[in-house]
Amino acid sequence: MAEANVNTISGSTKLIEGSGRANILLPGGTKFVVDDALFSSKSKKNLLSFKDIRRNRYHIDTINESNIEYLCITKIVSRKKCILEKLPAFSSALYYTNISMVETHAIVN
Repeated sequence: MAEANVNTISGSTKLIEGSGRANILLPGGTKFVVDDALFSSKSKKNLLSFKDIRRNRYHIDTINESNIEYLCITKIVSRKKCILEKLPAFSSALYYTNISMVETHAIVN
């Protein structure tokens, strides 16, 4: 993949520097493989799509506990729904968590 320029208010910047497979580990131990992940060294945050969650055979639910909304990543085990991860919501309605890298393979020209 060639580097992609993105126009912003402050001018043009090279945002996407590469793509490939990403192995992601969430705090509760849930592992994801994203085959078409995009890489940007300038990015401080990552997005995980519903499509990526479903491709890894997990499901999504939302719950509200003590007026805090959570996005739950679930899996059916022995015909019972198990909550693997509870991701709290920001006031902007985006959910957040910490993601750890499982392994890294980088190729630099």
